[in-house]
Amino acid sequence: MEINRNNIANWLKELQDTICSALETADGQSKFEEENWTREEGGGGRTRIIRNGAVLEKGGVLFSAVEGDAPDFLFKEKQHSVTETLSESTKPKFFATGVSIVLHPQSPMVPIIHMNIRYFEMDNGTRWLGGGIDLTPHYIVEGDARFFHAELKRVCDAHHKDYYSKFKKWADDYFFISHRKETRGVGGIFFDRLNSGDAMSFEKNILFWQDVGRAFAPIYCELIHRNKNKTFTELNKQWQLLRRGRYVEFNLVYDKGTKFGLETNGRVESILMSLPKTAGWEYHFTPEKNSEEEKTLSLLKKGIDW
Repeated sequence: MEINRNNIANWLKELQDTICSALETADGQSKFEEENWTREEGGGGRTRIIRNGAVLEKGGVLFSAVEGDAPDFLFKEKQHSVTETLSESTKPKFFATGVSIVLHPQSPMVPIIHMNIRYFEMDNGTRWLGGGIDLTPHYIVEGDARFFHAELKRVCDAHHKDYYSKFKKWADDYFFISHRKETRGVGGIFFDRLNSGDAMSFEKNILFWQDVGRAFAPIYCELIHRNKNKTFTELNKQWQLLRRGRYVEFNLVYDKGTKFGLETNGRVESILMSLPKTAGWEYHFTPEKNSEEEKTLSLLKKGIDW
């Protein structure tokens, strides 16, 4: 594939098609609804939502390709704002495209999952890749966590011996709910601004980036298969609501993708697709001693070697 913005966007659309087809098969009941949208400042996207399925209560597989003036916050993250001294006509122009996925299952025994892969460029020659996959079980099953991380390590190791350890730590640090002092789930991999300044060339890094995207569907469909028929109680469902509440807290307080979408006047329905249909908060919840809920909380830590 020749590396240019149009080919990258078209590849992402094909990935969206492949993932949606796999998820519909895994769910066995519901189908994705599609909505195409445009952004006034430039670009648009293709939002696909699945809901009320046999396995998936609510989820989305979203493609977007947007462009326009580069938002100021991209520069302020570096402790200065290039755009503060530029007129509107001389601000760098940006183009960003990606696929974002969040899936909230019906059963508390099936984990929440998130993936995002994205490409960003500016007309000043800046370009980078970002993305990652992370898993948020309501109940942590150690065998599932080991499988998940082993698959991600396999993808990383095929491209660079240091990528898994580097990007796993990045995920542990990024998907951390500071005010709760707990990780969002069992982590995964996360990387941002991966470009020709890294250990590999941009051309090789894009092959890694594509393999991360391709890994999503087989990994999650296997986790669905392992857990969808497990029985659960009303207590399990109440715990699921509390864990979803933590997910909401992270996405609204810390998530950079949410910030980028809102800062660039993105489509709010698509940006907030990541939120579950229902969630819960209970004042000063304390799990029972030696319960599965207590075990899960004990494993929501950085640096676990799965």
